[in-house]
Amino acid sequence: MQNIKTSKEFIKGEEIEWEVVGEGIKRKILAFDDKVMLVNVHFKTGGIGVLHEHYHSQVTYIASGKFDVTISGVTQTLKEGDSFYIPPHAIHGVVCLESGMLTDVFSPAREDFLK
Repeated sequence: MQNIKTSKEFIKGEEIEWEVVGEGIKRKILAFDDKVMLVNVHFKTGGIGVLHEHYHSQVTYIASGKFDVTISGVTQTLKEGDSFYIPPHAIHGVVCLESGMLTDVFSPAREDFLK
């Protein structure tokens, strides 16, 4: 990955605008460099993070809400305080059961989010 921008050292969430990325889904890209990226994703009840895959490692913390999380064909219901890990190229997605927010960490950074 080349020519990726780097975030500021101090990020104030209220200064970053939400980006709508799907029906009932919006995200804020927070801190990042070429090696790591932190992203908040807010889902309304019924919002679907469609099944997909990418070469990045991903860890996600459920900051609020309740989600059905599918990773490599296995689905579990997770709620606030839970987390999950997605290895590179694993097919994964979520369905929001109760409105909430996921905090995603990607390594390396998702350069496709910055375009």
